[in-house]
Amino acid sequence: MENQYFTSDEIKVKNRAFLFGDAVKVSFFIRNGRLIMDEECYFFLMASMRKMRLNIPLTYTLEFFQALFQNEIIDGKGIKNGIINFQVFRNSEETSLSRSSVSYLYEVTEMNDILMVHHRPLELDLIKEINVNNNLLSNIRVHSPENIYGGIYAQENDLDDVILLNPNKRIARTTSGNLLFLEGDVIRVPKQTEGAYISPLMENFVTFLHKNNLADIQEHEIIAFESQKAEEILLISDEKGMFSVGKIRNKTFAITRFLELAGSWKGSF
Repeated sequence: MENQYFTSDEIKVKNRAFLFGDAVKVSFFIRNGRLIMDEECYFFLMASMRKMRLNIPLTYTLEFFQALFQNEIIDGKGIKNGIINFQVFRNSEETSLSRSSVSYLYEVTEMNDILMVHHRPLELDLIKEINVNNNLLSNIRVHSPENIYGGIYAQENDLDDVILLNPNKRIARTTSGNLLFLEGDVIRVPKQTEGAYISPLMENFVTFLHKNNLADIQEHEIIAFESQKAEEILLISDEKGMFSVGKIRNKTFAITRFLELAGSWKGSF
């Protein structure tokens, strides 16, 4: 393909997400023609914007987003099931960054059911060349070169995703989401202080399991080799959905129990 060259004047760049990665992203979920978990997703967006010192418009209310997605996506495009990946970015203006206006863009990925575990088991592996931080911004979806590098590494090594460690060599997350490790009736989840993402989708799932005594949910610091001890592993990505993990290196994992738990959860909506 022939290379094309543009200047900032030609494309009138004001998008600091493009220029500096100055943006946050949160997913909203559509199931059977209606928004689900919209309140949790909205508050996560507000918290993410505050952490990045983005100027939150007074119009950014829960009702604003409900009406936006209902009118433009559910009714306007007829989408009944899918994920809305919603990004807010800071505009380039001649004012202080904290007072700059913001804009948004979004894209929608249609799927059969956001609450369904995808049946094709993923193959993962650890990546040791890079790690992810475990600070205030590590838990929200902001620009992450580690995700880009990890995604390319996975493609080049015929993997579906890679497990990212924090500076203490403990499991943080993958490039796309969080990992849940099942052993018996215990589900172990890496702590957010380890670099795991805040995930409304995962939090809704584990809260349901806890309230209904379906599993013992435990937040842990998990060292890398402990992934091999799990009986089953689930990857939950707000951006892509829920996936079973079938293999990490030479160890294979079942998926029976997580399918049952996800089925019970799905029936609660």
